[in-house]
Amino acid sequence: MAPLHFTLSNQLKIMVIPDTQAHLDGHSIITYTYSIFLDIDAGNPMVSRSKESTLHLEDIKDPNYYGYITFERPDSIFGYTPDGEQQLTRNEVEEVIEHLSDIRDNPALWNGFGYN
Repeated sequence: MAPLHFTLSNQLKIMVIPDTQAHLDGHSIITYTYSIFLDIDAGNPMVSRSKESTLHLEDIKDPNYYGYITFERPDSIFGYTPDGEQQLTRNEVEEVIEHLSDIRDNPALWNGFGYN
């Protein structure tokens, strides 16, 4: 899945980069992690590719990084980790989770998702 770009109700433009990890700990658990950045480059594919290449491999020092949201299967448990210099408010986190849940529940939205 390509990076997602959308604007929150407070006009904060964000870029979300999806990442998937499988963990074996007696049984399989799939974790879907979504890293969140301020989208200052309006969906520039070169910028998103450079962020994807180092995602979760090292500490992210990007001043536009807000941390990540994790959805775990099969229980659909989610959490927000403010892992960057920036931090989303509770309302912003809830809005991002709503956007991501809508996209996850509607695969037709996966292609060509842009600002709304």
